[in-house]
Amino acid sequence: MSKTPRSSARGWRDWIGTVVRLGLVVVWGWAGLAKVSDPAEAAQAVRVFRVLPEPLVEPIGHGLPFVELGLALLLLLGLGTRLAAVVSAGLLLVFVAGISQAWARGLTIDCGCFGGGGEVHASETRYLEEILRDLGFLLLAGWLIVRPGSRLALDGALEPRRQADPDPDSDSDSEPDSEAAASEPVPDEQPASKEQPGSEPDQDRRPESDAPAPAPAAGLLPTHPVPPPHDGRETARTR
Repeated sequence: MSKTPRSSARGWRDWIGTVVRLGLVVVWGWAGLAKVSDPAEAAQAVRVFRVLPEPLVEPIGHGLPFVELGLALLLLLGLGTRLAAVVSAGLLLVFVAGISQAWARGLTIDCGCFGGGGEVHASETRYLEEILRDLGFLLLAGWLIVRPGSRLALDGALEPRRQADPDPDSDSDSEPDSEAAASEPVPDEQPASKEQPGSEPDQDRRPESDAPAPAPAAGLLPTHPVPPPHDGRETARTR
């Protein structure tokens, strides 16, 4: 069966989704591995933003690398891709907001997104570069939110078959039943027969008023004429 243009478009979109998904795997895997080996440095990278209260700095600094590694694992397996993309987008928005407020407040820090972090010299800050980089990662996450389908993913293997509505991107070449029914020829109707002029109407169609009266049964006819009735007064006169 030849592939339709719709199925071909779906195929290359799946491959784009695969590249995007694996790209985020590299991002979160690199970021998580760079932080998990040094929890104290990860906590310091959170502290220099001067946003969170001190009791929350270490729990977030120590837990963030494991969240990033968990996202990398889910995206690598292609399991819960849309959910992982939503969480990724949320983290990236938090990173962009944190870097932007540090830039606006005149802080001189390294974001520590891929290890390191802390205060640096003013000439070493790269706020614009870091914001644009995270916005690029945000676009990747947005693609997977809108269209999480990709190749080599467990989501496709575990997805139940749809029983009711067919997939709009399916490769079915069958035409709808309505079009098939419309293409079938309709047999011509036979015209009603017309009566020829001058022909007698069918006896079955003759109205009841035109039907002849039934003949009286034999033996019921009178054998002699019935005399007219006599007037009683004339009989009295003759007497």
